[in-house]
Amino acid sequence: MASKRDYYETLGVNRDASDDEIKKAYRKLAMKHHPDRNPDNPKAEEQFKEAKEAYEILSDAQKRAAYDQYGHAGVDPQAGMGGFGAGGAGMGGFADAFSDIFGDIFGGARGGGRAGVYRGADLRYNLEISLEDAARGTETRIRIPTMEECEACGGSGAKKGTSPTTCPTCHGHGQVRMQQGFFSIQQTCPKCHGSGRFVADPCATCHGAGRVKQHKTLSVKIPAGVDEGDRIRLSGEGEHGMGGGPPGDLYVQIHIKPHPVFQREHDDLHCEMPVSFTVAALGGEIEIPTLDGMAKIKIPAETQSGKTLRLRGKGIKGVRSHARGDLLCHVVVETPVHLTERQKELLRELEAINIRDGSKHNPRAKSWMDKVKNFFAS
Repeated sequence: MASKRDYYETLGVNRDASDDEIKKAYRKLAMKHHPDRNPDNPKAEEQFKEAKEAYEILSDAQKRAAYDQYGHAGVDPQAGMGGFGAGGAGMGGFADAFSDIFGDIFGGARGGGRAGVYRGADLRYNLEISLEDAARGTETRIRIPTMEECEACGGSGAKKGTSPTTCPTCHGHGQVRMQQGFFSIQQTCPKCHGSGRFVADPCATCHGAGRVKQHKTLSVKIPAGVDEGDRIRLSGEGEHGMGGGPPGDLYVQIHIKPHPVFQREHDDLHCEMPVSFTVAALGGEIEIPTLDGMAKIKIPAETQSGKTLRLRGKGIKGVRSHARGDLLCHVVVETPVHLTERQKELLRELEAINIRDGSKHNPRAKSWMDKVKNFFAS
């Protein structure tokens, strides 16, 4: 123990220094000697640990008193005079100071803010809309369940005329530290559940929670061009915060209802277009639906099933797009059904002609049959 430096000397403070002066001195040294800030200086880690040990003792009133009276022997864990095995009575102050330093070094903010103050939870609402509304944009109203501040107690959770008190278990920190030897675990206080407050006489309306379940109706503007899975953020419309914390946000998740005619792919629309046997063979013009109404499309002669015809600019203009997509019509040649005897007779005549000159009228069928013959011949 004789080789150890005096703790006050290590921190560079007088023996009558206040708690704030000790904390400021430690923060300054910890930031200066933190190993992450001094990767090429092997002595920095040792100086950091030395300052940390000094602060652990001097930030705790009982340990500081023992150190002032007995020196290092008074806080030696092997000496039986208090030491580090006393249950971690002063670890809350050390954890707070180290959290401040960690945030200063890495640019982070201390999580959770003051004890008992929590931001409200974000909410998600699944909204199903039609393809037409997604393409053109719309405005709708939704009704959502949410947790709002209890009006009876003003959000305190305590019965009217009473107030919450500081939690006797964690003394308002919201956290308790369990320590065994040199190992310690910090966890949420089991009595106040992290709020730092204790309600002895809870509010009859919210039963001490400070919030009650309610429903509210909101107006949601759906921008033109939204797609499946897009989210619309309504700031501050989530659950109410606790202990005066800010509310969360509401995210409206868009889902597009199946459409009887169109399937959407990004900004393009797809549809199957049944074409009669004669129109596919001879060509012609048919009407097809679009989101803007009916449109005419020309069918080239000798069109085969599976051919895709494109109508430029008849798709959807996405939220982040500069131009509208296209409408792609996939031709499905329809075989006639419920034929009359006359129709059957005419088709038999046509088939007879095709057989006589199959390579000319049915080149794909002729090519396929040739491949089949070659396959069996080999």
